[in-house]
Amino acid sequence: MSSLLNSLTTELRRGTLTLAVLSQLRKPQYGYSLVQLLEQAGIHIDQSTLYPLLRRLEKQELVTSSWDTSESRPRKYYVLSDFGVETFLQLKKEWMENSNQLLALLKGDEEDEDGFN
Repeated sequence: MSSLLNSLTTELRRGTLTLAVLSQLRKPQYGYSLVQLLEQAGIHIDQSTLYPLLRRLEKQELVTSSWDTSESRPRKYYVLSDFGVETFLQLKKEWMENSNQLLALLKGDEEDEDGFN
């Protein structure tokens, strides 16, 4: 992959990762469980990307965190705040509208592809 394409792909993924993470935090998750959920959905996210994103979401008050020390290995759990749920639902709606519009454009592009009309 060319460096330009790689850069554009990274840019495209950046916003989708935020939405993907928010979508999985309606129930409390710790970092590794979140990585696993996303991987099962076909979305790869490095821990070096995930943890700074979680900290940013917490700073923006979209996510809250708490430590569970009941097991031998303490885990930090993250979950959407009420504000986070509200924001996620608005972002999801926006994403669905944008995706449908873009899909219509891309389908039209496929029809013209062989003739470049």
